[in-house]
Amino acid sequence: MSYRAFKRLLGEYRLERKCRFLFGFFIVLLLTGSFWLYAWQTESLAYDQIKTACRLTVVNEIVSRHLALTTPPGPEGFAAQMKTLEEAMNEFRDGWEHESPLPFKPKISIFKPNATHSKDIPDTITLQKIKDFQQDPSKHEDNSLELSSKRNYYYGAVRATASCLECHRQRHADLHEGDLLAVVKIDVDTQPIEAGFHVNRAILISIAFATTLLIMVGSYLIVRYVIVKPVKHLKEVSDAISAGELNVRSEIQTGDEFEDLSHAFNRMLRNLVSMQDRLRKVNADLDRKVDELAQANMALYESNRLKSDFLATMSHELRTPLNSILGFSEVLLSSNGLSEKQTRWVANIQSSGQQLLNLINDILDLAKIEAGKMQVQLVEFSIYDVCDGMLAMFRPMAEKKNIDLRGQFAPDIPLLRQDAVKVQQILSNLLSNAIKFTPEGGRVQLKAEVDRLGTPSAAAASSLRWNGGGYIVLTVSDTGVGIAREEQELVFEKFRQAGNPLTRQHAGTGLGLSIVRELSKLLGGEVSLQSELGRGSTFTVRLPLQLSEEPRLEFDLTHEGIDLSKAQRVDVRLYAGGPPLPVSPAPTEPRS
Repeated sequence: MSYRAFKRLLGEYRLERKCRFLFGFFIVLLLTGSFWLYAWQTESLAYDQIKTACRLTVVNEIVSRHLALTTPPGPEGFAAQMKTLEEAMNEFRDGWEHESPLPFKPKISIFKPNATHSKDIPDTITLQKIKDFQQDPSKHEDNSLELSSKRNYYYGAVRATASCLECHRQRHADLHEGDLLAVVKIDVDTQPIEAGFHVNRAILISIAFATTLLIMVGSYLIVRYVIVKPVKHLKEVSDAISAGELNVRSEIQTGDEFEDLSHAFNRMLRNLVSMQDRLRKVNADLDRKVDELAQANMALYESNRLKSDFLATMSHELRTPLNSILGFSEVLLSSNGLSEKQTRWVANIQSSGQQLLNLINDILDLAKIEAGKMQVQLVEFSIYDVCDGMLAMFRPMAEKKNIDLRGQFAPDIPLLRQDAVKVQQILSNLLSNAIKFTPEGGRVQLKAEVDRLGTPSAAAASSLRWNGGGYIVLTVSDTGVGIAREEQELVFEKFRQAGNPLTRQHAGTGLGLSIVRELSKLLGGEVSLQSELGRGSTFTVRLPLQLSEEPRLEFDLTHEGIDLSKAQRVDVRLYAGGPPLPVSPAPTEPRS
């Protein structure tokens, strides 16, 4: 029986019943085996005693027959015959063990091998036994027990000895020592012995039942008061602790392992209460720190928003005087009254002003994106027109450095529903960087193709509805200085450039790739980079072909509905004066 089956068998019982059942089962099994072995051994000894008694009966019967048949008249003849008979019997007994016979009244018959008289002729079974004795001179006896008829048949062989030859050769001249003279058959009724066996079995069974009952009573008392009572006390204490009574303690005084277990249980309970108190204090301190952190995060977010608003406002305000400077510089350049030196100065003013305007525009774009105020204007347009316009705009810049600027466009690109201006801005930043960091004689390629098996990006799933139709994949590759692997993630951060000394030769603020990444996210796409130092870079932008903008949500951080305590654990941008609202397309990480 497997352990699971045994467990199912005893699973519904209590510990006391389990112990009583198991003890009783094994005790009954042990007593049954012991008493059965004892009864079997006793019966075997009884039957062996019958066999021994029959063996001695053969000797007595032979002595009686010789005394009756061969005693001569007169005292002297009797004495001589007794001496001769004693010598013969001593030789005859050499093949038998000497044991005392049992008191029984057997039926004795003697059969000779060559009997001719009808009453001396043996039955078939006895005749077969005689043949067996004749064929095997070393065989002296044979015993057969028949339980069905409750009879025991013993056959003893009487063989000629040296003393027997003096008398028996007078009749049988060819008689030799060891020849079979006769076979003594002893028929014993075993019914009285069987009756004794039954009485003995009844006594053994009664003793077994009484012993089992006493052992069961003793085991019940031992299990109940030595094992179950301490365990039950521990269970009551544990139930009380589960109910919240932490001041309860186990009290077991048995002087054994149960008392040690009780002490260990109390120590564990004290440690548990102490740890619970410490944990409660730590949780309270942690809650306080979480509340402080939430308030600090809210203040930081508000400061970041104010910073973004300030940058957006200041950038917008700086553009007004800067436009005036650029306008007057163009007027001065168009006049004919300037000398060559003055013309060069005005050209420097216009070039520096244009660079400053580009920087202000980049800062303004990032500020709008961080503030969540960058609008997406969705229109249908052809990507071929946008790419051709970008190539035409940057071709003069590429020709100055003798750079091969080319385009490769798939023929099956459908009309896009996207923000054309922002797509142009993405391509403008990528092409500008590619030409800037590609040495003379290099190559820059713009590639456009469709990926109809693409899945929506995280930005598209969170901020814009993806209408299906696949993705437009825009790739800008160059043979420039390249970017080291450990710096490829840094180039997308604000005001960061690669650490290559070649990149330090080119002016720049480090905002171009940051704007590309933020605009790609805003349009529901993503940008990736593959580059090897000294062998060029490849920037890949994936944008959905069809988008529809969701309503934008504005919010007020000072609204009373916003709770940044530990019980809330929510993003402040999910609130707009009431219930939770979907996340707006603003960046998910506030910029400091």
